[in-house]
Amino acid sequence: MGGVNGASAAPVRVAIIDDDPLVRAGLAMILGGDPTLSVVGEAGDGADAVALVREVAPDVVLMDIRMPRRDGLAATGDLLALREPPKVLVLTTFDADEMVLAALRVGAHGFLLKDTPPARLVEAVHAVAAGLPILSPHATSALIAEVAARDAAGPSSADRRRVAARAALEVLTERELEVAGALGRGLSNQEIGSTLYLSVATVKAHVGRILTKLGLENRTQVAILVHDADLGDDEN
Repeated sequence: MGGVNGASAAPVRVAIIDDDPLVRAGLAMILGGDPTLSVVGEAGDGADAVALVREVAPDVVLMDIRMPRRDGLAATGDLLALREPPKVLVLTTFDADEMVLAALRVGAHGFLLKDTPPARLVEAVHAVAAGLPILSPHATSALIAEVAARDAAGPSSADRRRVAARAALEVLTERELEVAGALGRGLSNQEIGSTLYLSVATVKAHVGRILTKLGLENRTQVAILVHDADLGDDEN
């Protein structure tokens, strides 16, 4: 599997799932041209995702979000339910695609726009393989704004999520809540450390405990949970 530094170990194994053969070919050419990455399989539909992953055991899956038979949201859920799931990096055309938000809720490790420059794509695959989320503060803001707009249209749904989220967050200590709130604002570990006067190592330890206590896969899910609980501003 991809380690902390995929470039110094075995190549990161990547599978590509996209219904457009030209997109698959382009991604395979970009990724396959980097010696630190290895494209081990491709599929043209989310319905084939589980069988492909079981066959080739990739570290990272690049997942198109919109496909005709089984979309990337459903396929992401299928993959993350496996006993040894890969990291899933969603590919999309729009920053605040509602299906991307849903994929992040179920545990996708980040998303990239399909027009991401090749060097950034390679960097993102390595980061995801190392367990780092690919979601910039700007993108976090865009996604949370999308949630907020939907909440305004359906307050009863927002209220239910708020109650459930606040109940989930009750397992955290006061300091962990502060760190979670900072995650909800899209801050990096370094920024959280500077804001809360903690070392980066301590921040990482807090983030690890938060994920374990909440049963979540990545910090993006924590950010969304904090937003659902309406606590983001309280931890500022």
